Amino acid sequence: MAWMGLAMMVSTRLWLAGVVQGSRDRHLADHLLQQVRRCAACLRPLLVLTDGWSAYPNSIRRAFREKVKLTRGVGRACLQIWEDGHIGIVIKRAEKKRVVEITRKMAHGLQEQAEKLLRSSRGGMVLNTAFIERLNGTFRERLASLTRKSRHAARQIFALEMGMYLVGCSYNFWFPHHELSKPSHVGSPCTPAMAAGLTDHVWSIYELLSYQIAPPLWVPPKKRGRPKKQSASVPTRGNRPRVRFHKGVLCLATG
Repeated sequence: MAWMGLAMMVSTRLWLAGVVQGSRDRHLADHLLQQVRRCAACLRPLLVLTDGWSAYPNSIRRAFREKVKLTRGVGRACLQIWEDGHIGIVIKRAEKKRVVEITRKMAHGLQEQAEKLLRSSRGGMVLNTAFIERLNGTFRERLASLTRKSRHAARQIFALEMGMYLVGCSYNFWFPHHELSKPSHVGSPCTPAMAAGLTDHVWSIYELLSYQIAPPLWVPPKKRGRPKKQSASVPTRGNRPRVRFHKGVLCLATG
């Protein structure tokens, strides 16, 4: 059994990150939020909405924090979460497969400011997780391994991860988004990547699969442990006395 975590940007409907792991623990949440941190480094103020999983708030705090020096002089800097960062939690309680109660609360920040950021991103009037749930439905629809009952279950996590990236990239670049294409947004066929400014046209499947990405620069690993002791250098051959046999007689010679 494998677990998948997804993240998206509501204003552009852009799929930001995804993680596939064999267990649902804090490492999955940390890995997912570290990817989101790299995508949202220039986005401030920031509002992050999650469901009721208890691992998310602390992972968000660990991901969106930076060093702050509170005192002068020598001393260690403190790690503090972004001052303009807000964390909202939406917990749904269901009975007989129907949602009967929704609890909204803030794990960090002010709810009034969070709702203001939500309205500016066209994400609704109250805290919700409707957009990421719709994205989860899109992934389940297009990747058979994620359905509840499937005859195409992935036997390896690597295969499921590659399928996730294929569906996510095609969602961002290939399929025009219905809501973004409305006159209230763009008014023409628009993909999430176009709304985010990553491209200016709808990609074809050939362009998507043939696009080449340069690999990251190779960084030599750091050497750990004590440095090895250098062996004593072998003295060079020079004018020093040595022993040789000459007609059966032991004598000293030079050169």
